[in-house]
Amino acid sequence: MVIIMKPEATEEAIEMLKLKVESLGVKVSRTQGENCSIFGLVGDTSKLDPNHFLVEEIVDRVFRVQEPFKLANRKFHPQDTVIEVGNSIIGGDKIAVMAGPCSVESEEQIVTIAKQVKESGATFLRGGAYKPRTSPYSFQGLRENGLELLKLAKDKTGLPIVTEVMAVNQIEGMLEYADVFQIGARNMQNYDLLKEVGKTDKPVLLKRGFSATIEELIMSAEYIMAEGNQNVILCERGIRTFETYTRNTLDISAIPALKRLTHLPVIVDPSHAAGMWWMVEPLAKAAIAVGADGLIIEVHNDPANAKCDGEQSIKPERFDSLMNSLREIAKVNDRSL
Repeated sequence: MVIIMKPEATEEAIEMLKLKVESLGVKVSRTQGENCSIFGLVGDTSKLDPNHFLVEEIVDRVFRVQEPFKLANRKFHPQDTVIEVGNSIIGGDKIAVMAGPCSVESEEQIVTIAKQVKESGATFLRGGAYKPRTSPYSFQGLRENGLELLKLAKDKTGLPIVTEVMAVNQIEGMLEYADVFQIGARNMQNYDLLKEVGKTDKPVLLKRGFSATIEELIMSAEYIMAEGNQNVILCERGIRTFETYTRNTLDISAIPALKRLTHLPVIVDPSHAAGMWWMVEPLAKAAIAVGADGLIIEVHNDPANAKCDGEQSIKPERFDSLMNSLREIAKVNDRSL
């Protein structure tokens, strides 16, 4: 249920109504719109009568929200959420670009790539310290040593770090290293993990599961937000279809759909969607053209010898060329990189 106040409602009257609503056994999420305050009621509102609130002088409108997600719902929060991470932002008029290798391999590798992607205009450094792999025999990441190397790269470049957390028991140890927690596609419905990152103050980049619907992705975001962490970034990274030519099928339609349904930033991972380096550029361009708030791109200086996902990584010089093209495409939507 959503309660919209009249523009002339005073702060004192709004707070009094908030206390009254909360006394009915529901939580109130307050949002300040352009001209008025909005209450989003979270909890069992089935027994609440909208007319009960319309008698209040400061209330303009009341309506029920049919979707199961509440906190992520644009009806609760009409303005786009903009997330600040250090000097970088995700959402708003500036497009965020997260770039770096699939996994951290060495000090020279991660520092070199970090410097190169920053020079090209990337605003975040992505890199995996813990790697969830399909095969237990594949490279699993440098783990704690990888986190130390990411911190070193951040110290040398100033780029905030985006890295994946795979388990609840990793969270505490990663707090000092990660600026943005990434929840991978395999963990999108790991509800215990979602709840625990929801208790932190770190922004969370939530990737869509291989076979998840758009609503299921948003509901996973709701788990995080329900614990108090409102800084969630949704990531479309391709889903499984009957097509086998590409690693996954990028659902480009998910971007405008998510932007319509939620107020959360939406970014795209063209690397995992395609699984082939030569597809990364056109998919990245398409994502920005349809309104994505950012990209997360795998960049490696020696893809042929990468320990993880080299076939979908682009070289730094190609990334630099892509960034120049993306700047021109962004202008079409009155945005910038």
